[in-house]
Amino acid sequence: MSGPLVLAIESSCDETGIALVEGGRTIHSNVVASQVAMHAAAGGIVPEVAARAHLRWIVPVLDEAMEGAGSGWADIDAVAVTRGPGLAGSLLVGINFAKALAFAWQKPLVGVNHLEGHVYAAWLREAKRAGDPQTAGTVDADAGWPEPVFPLVALVVSGGHTFLAEMRDHLTYRLLGQTVDDAAGEAFDKVGRLLGLGYPGGPAIMRAAAGASARDVVFPRAWLGDTYDFSFSGLKTAARRIVDAARQVEGLPALADVPAVDAGQLSSERQAELAYGFQESVLDVLVTKTIRAARETSARSIVLGGGVAANRILRERLAARAVEAGVPLIVPAPALCTDNGAMIGAAGAWRFAAGERAGLDLDARPSLPLARR
Repeated sequence: MSGPLVLAIESSCDETGIALVEGGRTIHSNVVASQVAMHAAAGGIVPEVAARAHLRWIVPVLDEAMEGAGSGWADIDAVAVTRGPGLAGSLLVGINFAKALAFAWQKPLVGVNHLEGHVYAAWLREAKRAGDPQTAGTVDADAGWPEPVFPLVALVVSGGHTFLAEMRDHLTYRLLGQTVDDAAGEAFDKVGRLLGLGYPGGPAIMRAAAGASARDVVFPRAWLGDTYDFSFSGLKTAARRIVDAARQVEGLPALADVPAVDAGQLSSERQAELAYGFQESVLDVLVTKTIRAARETSARSIVLGGGVAANRILRERLAARAVEAGVPLIVPAPALCTDNGAMIGAAGAWRFAAGERAGLDLDARPSLPLARR
């Protein structure tokens, strides 16, 4: 062992994730039960349904994670759990489960900020086990591994959060900017529904945009002056107008207030063109502000995290601009960008090493901030 073995639980939204992470870096198992198909019909997450699904899956996910790691309770040094931000009911399922495990097995309990987990996913790697064909191409836990270097700028982009933060050392943050209204991921979901592309919107828009032959539709950018803040509410409003205009051209009725788009779909060519224009608007602002922040803070690394970080175009665009700026970009594997237990185990291990412990009175904080200005 090169550090504490942490059992980590993530249940802040619609993914039930449990992982075993060693030393804040090495993943021994990482199991996620997704609810995407369950919420697709509603076009978004239904909080009560999400909480009930966590109750259904959390024990089987734990069993699979323990078996996958080949570990027993005697091997575990601490239990880490997401305490916020997130949906209150979902958070409480994970927190109460973690408290029960910590009490039953007499293990220290550590509360973790979900957003911090997205940042610390950049330190994760898979464990390589001798003779295991599934890990034959992964990096050995004792081998060299490129890690973020301080000071760094972290961009976290997800369905509920969009922010830029500066880190001068582990567990220390200065908020540079955040969304003043809607998160980028929420905008992707809403525009995906407007275009009739389904839920979740991010992957659907990326796939549609890849097929665009015409790329002349320009969506507005909300720069908000020289701040590092973001705004996507106005973009959603503009998208509705643009989509409505395109539907009129194709002889389709205007969108309803809550668009089910049952009265006919745009042509696939027009969907692709509008998806491309919308995606360009979001990514342009995210990338430009991140690179400017990295330059102005003299950052030595850029970390990208959150569910939207799984967007291939965002990763490629930011990587290219980071090369131009002479700052390395560290991005977790796509599966570590979406919500998972391993990222909570990474952050939890650093909190545990810093001496932090939570009591059995640990409670959910749905609006827990990561940092303040």
